[in-house]
Amino acid sequence: MKILKYLFFLLLIGIIAISIYFGTKDGSFNIAESKVIDAPAQVVYDNVKDFKNWQTWGPWMAEDPNIQITYAEKTEGEGGSYSWTSEEMGNGAMEIVKVIPGKEIDQKIEFNTPFGDSKSDVYWRFEDTATQGETKVTWGMKGEQSFMEKVYFGLFSNEELEPGIRDMYQSGLTKLDSVVTSQMKQFTVHVDGITQYEGGYYMYATTSSSMLDVGVKMGEVMGQVMGYIQSNNIAQNGKPFAVYNQIDTANNSVIFSAGIPVTDRVITPPGSPVVTGFMEPVTTLKTTLKGDYDNLQQAYAKANEYLAQNGLIPHPTAKMFEVYVTDPGEVPNPANFITEIYMPIVSPQEPEDSI
Repeated sequence: MKILKYLFFLLLIGIIAISIYFGTKDGSFNIAESKVIDAPAQVVYDNVKDFKNWQTWGPWMAEDPNIQITYAEKTEGEGGSYSWTSEEMGNGAMEIVKVIPGKEIDQKIEFNTPFGDSKSDVYWRFEDTATQGETKVTWGMKGEQSFMEKVYFGLFSNEELEPGIRDMYQSGLTKLDSVVTSQMKQFTVHVDGITQYEGGYYMYATTSSSMLDVGVKMGEVMGQVMGYIQSNNIAQNGKPFAVYNQIDTANNSVIFSAGIPVTDRVITPPGSPVVTGFMEPVTTLKTTLKGDYDNLQQAYAKANEYLAQNGLIPHPTAKMFEVYVTDPGEVPNPANFITEIYMPIVSPQEPEDSI
């Protein structure tokens, strides 16, 4: 009996010692992982803001393909939430508590464990980098481990809290990067058919460029024209466009004009780089590209194929042009850019030799 009492006291002392050790051990944690994604912050944010999007990149799907997810009526914005049940990962729920669109998301997460419920704060940060179009994404979780959680991870689990969360967040951010990159590359081309472009006055500036630098040059020249229009309080009367005056494939160069439609003719001072032009009404083959400008070559190929298949004759003097329906400053995802391509043709009702 004395031995049993002795063993009991030793066990009691051990329990007290363990309780003191884990009771005084700091259980606070703040674990975060970051990744730079080659996409605008708003595009990345749009893939995170709604819990329904998490299925495409969430790392826990790989941990438990049989996880059961239940969405609330509201799944984005403050008050948006969802919950899950999983034999592998346990049960839990998450709710959005604060949102700064395109910049921050704060959430509350709750895990239901055999040791009781555990609550922590989850946070997302979306920051621009020194490189235009890149975003530093940070995904973190902070909170305080309960006494039983400290005992569990200290005595019974072969895994540690921090490495496990870091591995999961790294995996999730890598998948998020892949999803965003894939989305931004999506595009469609539709040949709309023959249409009449009404033309009219426009302000424009002309420059030359290598074919590879057209995008950069286009932004510079279009900015110059827009600056002139705004500084002189001239009313814009349509979407910006570019006219391709000369394309030299042998030398990989192009001469183009960046223009913006206006209501009336504007007399510019001598030597002004921005001048007024007038586009005559013209019959065209219209093709619409939805996607990044990098896909314009595929759009032109499809338009030329349509021309050949339908016996349409390119106009001998009128120049082809592109109309930029969307403003990249307002539409961050290039997959949603809309560009209309107009290829002037000889009207089917008008013989070529009459022009």
